[in-house]
Amino acid sequence: MRRWVLHVDMDAFFASVEQLTRPTVRGRPVLVGGLGPRGTVAGASYEAREYGARSAMPMAEARRRCPVAVVLPPRFRVYQVVSQRVLGIVREVSDVVEQVSVDEAFLEPTELADAPTERVQEFARRLRARVRQEVGVTASIGAGPGKQLAKIASDLAKPDGMLVVPAEEQLELLSALPVRTMWGIGPVTESKLHRIGVHTIGELAALTLNDVVSLLGQAHGTELHRLAHGIDDRPVAERAEAKQVSAETTFDVDITDRAELLSEVLGVAESAHRRLVSGGRAARTVTLKVRDSDFTTISRSATFASATSDLGALSAAARRLLPVAVPPGTPVRLVGVSYSGLATYEQEPLFDDPAEEHADAELAPRPVSRPSPGPEVRQWRAGDDVRHPEHGHGWVQGAGHGRVTVRFETAATGRGVARTFAIDDPQLTPADPVDSLGW
Repeated sequence: MRRWVLHVDMDAFFASVEQLTRPTVRGRPVLVGGLGPRGTVAGASYEAREYGARSAMPMAEARRRCPVAVVLPPRFRVYQVVSQRVLGIVREVSDVVEQVSVDEAFLEPTELADAPTERVQEFARRLRARVRQEVGVTASIGAGPGKQLAKIASDLAKPDGMLVVPAEEQLELLSALPVRTMWGIGPVTESKLHRIGVHTIGELAALTLNDVVSLLGQAHGTELHRLAHGIDDRPVAERAEAKQVSAETTFDVDITDRAELLSEVLGVAESAHRRLVSGGRAARTVTLKVRDSDFTTISRSATFASATSDLGALSAAARRLLPVAVPPGTPVRLVGVSYSGLATYEQEPLFDDPAEEHADAELAPRPVSRPSPGPEVRQWRAGDDVRHPEHGHGWVQGAGHGRVTVRFETAATGRGVARTFAIDDPQLTPADPVDSLGW
């Protein structure tokens, strides 16, 4: 029986939600992320990507590449609400769903078992149309005989597209793609394959199983060899909620140089951060794992007073844990960084560096000025959601010199008007960001 797995992936999700709820920036380059000196890009619109800006890039670099971009702080609670609406539609049309992150999911509808390609295409078209009409954001959909091909197809279909690949056409599609396209191939595995002249999935498939296993190990090699031949029988099934997100890397040669080791730690911290942000999560605890040349594993942790998703804060914690975990001169063969104490929103917007911390102790973040009632002058930040009794819901476009400019609009209103107020105008009050959806 012909199997059909679909992968639904929201296009530039964080930036798209900002463009949805703030109509003034639709069609313009948008960067979502930390605004501090060590902020990172959590999401970039396709307009910003044309300038070379991308997710996980330092915000300073992204702004240099795209100086015309509108830069906005993340609003994870809004992204969660939109995600729930999209996933609600997905679950209405499919009885088997596996949510992968806040903006993507696999589905394997029973009704499509053994269906012809044309029927799958029509199913995907209807689903994409519903998401666009009922939610207001776009989704790309890929479909194929397994999870890997569905994921690859949705990536190839982006942005705002659809690609359905029947089983008899998958090897032709896969053969010319870079090996890095495959699930389970990261920088280390890619480097090993490149060293033996394997650059495409077709070249990997041409190797014998014994050759792949001798290079990559029994479990990993066997799995990748099967996937390269289009054999993918992994089930689509609901996942248990993750307790932590992590990334690690093993070095071909033990590292003793301190600067090189620090660079590797920061790279792993960034990889784990991408997984954290893609799940719409924030973390309280950072754990650094180090394994030395004697296979002794040491872990050290640091905990913030509140959850954060800011790469600068999380990387700084990992950096300061390194000398605690590894004495100078120790040969290191593996490093890993994990984030735990996960939350679906940030208790405080930690876009500046936290205060100095120490291992295995709670961290006190530096206070961040936020709108608050009372006689104190509010410090409005660009991107803050506000409400005015006459003009309704809006967002701060800029503030300074005792004035604040607010654009009053939501997803439901279309492009709104901008008005300027005194920074301490009592009629301007903080608003729930979710109200910007206008639902």
